[in-house]
Amino acid sequence: MTFIRTRSPRETMLAGIAAAARHPLAERPRAVAAAIEAFAADPALLEGMDCPCCPDRYIRHLLQSDEEAGYAVVALVWRPGQMSPVHGHKTWCAFAVHQGTLTETYYAAAEAEGDLPQPRSTQLLHPGQGSHGPADPALIHRLANLSCRTAISIHCYGVGFDRFGQDVNEVHAA
Repeated sequence: MTFIRTRSPRETMLAGIAAAARHPLAERPRAVAAAIEAFAADPALLEGMDCPCCPDRYIRHLLQSDEEAGYAVVALVWRPGQMSPVHGHKTWCAFAVHQGTLTETYYAAAEAEGDLPQPRSTQLLHPGQGSHGPADPALIHRLANLSCRTAISIHCYGVGFDRFGQDVNEVHAA
C-alpha cells in the first residue's frame, strides 16, 4: 500500500513564498503577497503551532527563514489594542491577516524636521487580505489591532530572521 503525504496549508504557503521570493526584485513583494493571501484565511494554516501572545506588545513567531534566498516568514500575534510603531521598511515586505481584523494606517511623511508623519488613510484588513511594498522608508504605515479579539497576521520580509532588529523597520514614531 502506498501512502501519499499531502502538504499542509502552511507547507504549501511556504513553498509558494519560496518560489515567489525568486521573482525579480521589482515583482517580489506582490508575488509573495499573493502566495500569503492564497492561504492566510485557512483556519488550518497554523495548526499544530504554538503561537502565544505577549501582554506588552505584538510578538513574532518564526515560520521559515532562508538566509541564502534573503527572506523570513513570521506569524505576528496581536492582542487587542496592540500596534506597531509608525514605520517605513528598509526591505521589501508582504503580509496578510490570518485571524481577526487589523487596521492599517498610511501616513504622509513629516513636512519639516521635528514634525511627525501625519495619517492620510486607513483600511480594515480581514482574513485573507493584506498589503505589500518595496524597500522604501518613506512609505510609512502602522498596523494595529483595534478589535476586541486577538489577531494573527503572516509577514514576509526581504532579510533573514537574524537581521530583523536592524534591517526591517525605520521607526518614525512610537
